[in-house]
Amino acid sequence: MKIEILSKELVKPSSPTPTKLREFKLSFIDERIPHSYIPLILYYFGDNYNININNIRVIKSSLSDALVRFYPLAGRMKGQALLDCNDQGVLYIEANADAAITDVIRSVDLDVLDELVPFKNNGYFSSARVQLAVQATSFKCGGIAIGVCISHRIADAATLSSFITHWSATARRDQPNLISPLFNSALLFPPQNTPDFKPNFSSLSVQKPLSPKFTTKRFTFTKSSIDSLKSIVTEYSPKILHPSRIEVVTAFLWSRCAAAKGLGGTHRSLAFHPVNLRGKIPSLTEYSFGNIFQMVSAESDGGGTADWVTLVAKLRAAFGRIDSDYVQRLMGEKGFEIGKENFLEISKLLGLGGNIDVLRFSSYCRFAMKEADFGWGRPVWASIGSYANKDNVFLFESLEFCGGIEAWIVLDARVMERLQRDFELQRFTSSCFAW
Repeated sequence: MKIEILSKELVKPSSPTPTKLREFKLSFIDERIPHSYIPLILYYFGDNYNININNIRVIKSSLSDALVRFYPLAGRMKGQALLDCNDQGVLYIEANADAAITDVIRSVDLDVLDELVPFKNNGYFSSARVQLAVQATSFKCGGIAIGVCISHRIADAATLSSFITHWSATARRDQPNLISPLFNSALLFPPQNTPDFKPNFSSLSVQKPLSPKFTTKRFTFTKSSIDSLKSIVTEYSPKILHPSRIEVVTAFLWSRCAAAKGLGGTHRSLAFHPVNLRGKIPSLTEYSFGNIFQMVSAESDGGGTADWVTLVAKLRAAFGRIDSDYVQRLMGEKGFEIGKENFLEISKLLGLGGNIDVLRFSSYCRFAMKEADFGWGRPVWASIGSYANKDNVFLFESLEFCGGIEAWIVLDARVMERLQRDFELQRFTSSCFAW
């Protein structure tokens, strides 16, 4: 597939940001996160190229309108903990593809997917200054792909979801579904203005890969296969009541990845998951803007190949530690130290190497990306592009199978080969699209 870039420009809010809102303070959670990008691609079918062109115009004009309420996205960083909401704009790219969108969806070729996002190799420290970048790509079949990269320094995946929900409602002129984001994270988690804080560029969490030794593959769990995993959990461990989709899929994938790595009894195997703090207390709503999460970890007993059912209980216990009481302590006198230690834990483990294996999960499943209707229907698929760090698993709501989950796994290429041959994984997953 060939991509022709037609234009690049900065799109500014359609109305200027008031002077009183010019300075946007980051929270101390934001301060701990290097400036990298969270990528997302939404795919839409279409059957008329001329209609497609009109839809592209809607994407651009509605983006400008959506930035009025999400004004920090059009600003620029000014120092360690301050965003200057100066309306300089977001990067907007229009492109044409000489293929049908179904060809892209069926192939799941990362080299192709990378052509549909503004920035490639996401997940490592970036020097780009924009907080948001968008690429709208038209396909010869009339389909459209919308690739979005949002700066992780100021926002998490939940914020990205809120913005896309508002942006698509703006495009539809759906007034009741427009979102008013809540900008109170710096009040709840005051910035420390630590000028000495810099990303650890030797850390695997921000390091750009030196060679293409990582590979990413997609594995799909249908609702039926997830229900089977849940049944196994309740049969072998009746004390685990009502296991969730995320718990069983995470635990199962954790065990299969550990097996593919050949981890023995002398290895420590840990799984990390971000936990959304929104909804834990009244001050944190669904539309609170920023990085409003903490990391939790669970450790496998006796090596990475331990019975995956026991891992479900460990994950549940880990998730349970991030409750309303934890959030209250995070907002308290020692909140900064608690939050700092939370993020340092994974960095320390990644730096140790040796017999410690760390697998990082991120779930997009409860976010509203699948509802993003810009006026021509909901997306038929959502994906990431390539991701620069190995040992990452991204969980998406399956748009092909209702109630299912797509797992995008980034591993060392040799480990991935073994994972793809794993019989247990093959029993519960699929890699084929129905259309």
